[in-house]
Amino acid sequence: MKRSDIPPTRDQALSLLKTALIEKKLTQFQLADDADCHEKTIQNLLAGRSVREQTLFDVCMVLDLNFESIRTAWMGADTAPIPTAPSSSGFQVGTPGIAPLYMGGYTRDAVDHYIGGYLTIRPALDGSADIIAFRTEFFWSDIAHALCFREQDRPDAAYSHRGHLYIPSSSMFIHLVSLTKGAMRMVLVSQIDQMKRMRGIITTLNKAMGAAFTPVAAPIVYELHDDFSKISFGAITPDHKAYRRYKELLDETVAQSYARLVGGLD
Repeated sequence: MKRSDIPPTRDQALSLLKTALIEKKLTQFQLADDADCHEKTIQNLLAGRSVREQTLFDVCMVLDLNFESIRTAWMGADTAPIPTAPSSSGFQVGTPGIAPLYMGGYTRDAVDHYIGGYLTIRPALDGSADIIAFRTEFFWSDIAHALCFREQDRPDAAYSHRGHLYIPSSSMFIHLVSLTKGAMRMVLVSQIDQMKRMRGIITTLNKAMGAAFTPVAAPIVYELHDDFSKISFGAITPDHKAYRRYKELLDETVAQSYARLVGGLD
């Protein structure tokens, strides 16, 4: 497709995508890897050629762009509702406003109170006294037909996760699951309370020595905020002004049995 053949609105979307790619300091190969697609697909996308909506959604997730805005500009007048289709399980998938049954079958209206930005804190996984603080955005996706999350402002930005929320109707806990190329990470936290907090445990991999990764679990807290102008992110050291409050939240998570860390065998 020649530059002159690209519709004006798609050209605007392309400009936003390319600018975000530069700002994130990602190569096309890295973007393809993070979005879980082939590099040739990214090349087609950046050339203005048609790609699947799922690909556009995954790329927007990686680049922290508003998918609905990009999709509307990309599709232009051809934008159409996403079709639904029956699954082999016998229930509808792709039903607008309703998550698939295997994710809990929850409706968008039922989870609207989760949507927003959260201060996210957990201990550093290297054994130091530091606390890692970053931002997690919860949002509804009309492509995934589910509540989704993406991490931002992490000190180790290359390891930021994005994924979906699984919310069983019969449990007081919810699951944040990210799955990329067979690698899974799970966060299990309590449903949001009156203090706008969710507490629980994260299970993931930590780079221990050299290229080796080790399974690790730690307490984690999500706290919903409307304004992040006074929130501290990054590796919070014991002498930082925010350290005491963050540590109290993590200590309470274990003390109040939102997470139980069982010691190893002697």
